[in-house]
Amino acid sequence: MRRKIPFVLTISVLLCLAWPAAAMAADADQTAHQAAGVGADTVWVIVAAVLVMFMQAGFAMLEVGFSRMKNVGTVVAKVITNFSVASIAYWGVGFALAFGATATWLFPVIGFSGFFPTFRPGSVMDLPAMSASAAPAAAKLMFQFVFCAVSLAIVWGTMIERTKFIVYILFGIPFAAVIYPLISHQLFGGGFLQATLGAQDFAGSTVVHLTGATAAFAGLLLLGPRIGKYERRRKPNAIPGHNMPLAQLGVLILWFGWFGFNPGSTLNATNLHFADVVITTNLAAAGGALAALVTVWARTRALDVGMIGNGAIAALVAITAPSGYVEPWAALVIGAVAGVIVVFGVFAIDKYLDDPVGCLPAHGLAGIWGTLSCGLFTVPALAKFNGVGQGGLFYTGSLHQLGAQLVAVSASFATVFVLSYALFWAIKKTVGLRVSAAEEMEGLDISEHGMWGYPEAFMPVPGGVYRPAGFPTINPHPAPEPSGLRQKEVPA
Repeated sequence: MRRKIPFVLTISVLLCLAWPAAAMAADADQTAHQAAGVGADTVWVIVAAVLVMFMQAGFAMLEVGFSRMKNVGTVVAKVITNFSVASIAYWGVGFALAFGATATWLFPVIGFSGFFPTFRPGSVMDLPAMSASAAPAAAKLMFQFVFCAVSLAIVWGTMIERTKFIVYILFGIPFAAVIYPLISHQLFGGGFLQATLGAQDFAGSTVVHLTGATAAFAGLLLLGPRIGKYERRRKPNAIPGHNMPLAQLGVLILWFGWFGFNPGSTLNATNLHFADVVITTNLAAAGGALAALVTVWARTRALDVGMIGNGAIAALVAITAPSGYVEPWAALVIGAVAGVIVVFGVFAIDKYLDDPVGCLPAHGLAGIWGTLSCGLFTVPALAKFNGVGQGGLFYTGSLHQLGAQLVAVSASFATVFVLSYALFWAIKKTVGLRVSAAEEMEGLDISEHGMWGYPEAFMPVPGGVYRPAGFPTINPHPAPEPSGLRQKEVPA
């Protein structure tokens, strides 16, 4: 018995020595796991932000395709300029108002901390609404900014081909600094509509799309239609865009970018919910495109190319709010309904307002439908998982969530419309909103920028036009040929 005592003591001593080492190893494993989670979230948020930024190319191609040849260059210049001014305005002011901590003396209407932020490894910001994500503040700012840039891009789709270029800058700065952040704080940043009322908007059907469409509506009322759009009895004339393949390329780029837009709004790679959102997003877009195809054929007996693309866009807009709250079958329904809405919306709005790319029905009406659909289709378990609101009518039998969604839509529309209308009115009374009639007829490329987007279609080509034998020239103003020389003809 006595021989066993030293053995027991030895084992006890060894265990006592090993315990701290094991604890240290466990702590090291936990730290490494946390570091991996931070890295994964950061990479995912930045990648999603870059995908959303690429949507600017989609808007450019969509608007170029729906514009006439004399106005295509100004579209690209507008997209780049707006992205640039919004970048600075949102970094300096907008992000703080949207996601900063609310000051104690303020009603929870807007954030009020983190203006003109600086970043370095390990730096932190007080961002209560995004505290669940391990990504650093710099990644979160970039992701939220590209959402703001998308909302601003939506504004101008209704106003192409007759707006002064300076208007984009004069409106874009206060929009990115104040108007958009005000709505973003309410539904993304822990404001009253989200935190107290429980209104759901997973990725921005209202925050991004309805906000942009509402500002566009305010501007359009003051801007007026393009020359020749309406006859005396207000019968609308079709003013077709010059390139449907480019427009539909824009649709596909936007569809691609939406996989950063909706799934990226998880701001989290490690809980894997972003993969679920990929499926709801894609199914909705497919349903919207097919529903628009069938609807426009039933109405016109023609498979309108632009309308099919608008169906996909409207469905993507609609699924943006419920993408993280609904099941795949519901996403398909939401997208299909949006595809029908956009077709009838385009025909109805075109009778009264000149909206060249269908922004108001695709982003406005579909944005309203998508936000309200949360009140119908939200799965209670997903509402709990996301920490906002409760289940929809079809699951709970309660109208509470639908009511919260309706209040969010109404309050957002009223706020953005009043602020945007006042700002556009001030711009109209000072520098003016639209170019002169002569400049509009000539085209904004040459009148605003001094160059054409398609120079060979408008200007003489020095030295003559080279074309196949027997092929008519497409140059309306060919350069005179040198005397004694015939224009060279290339055998067909």
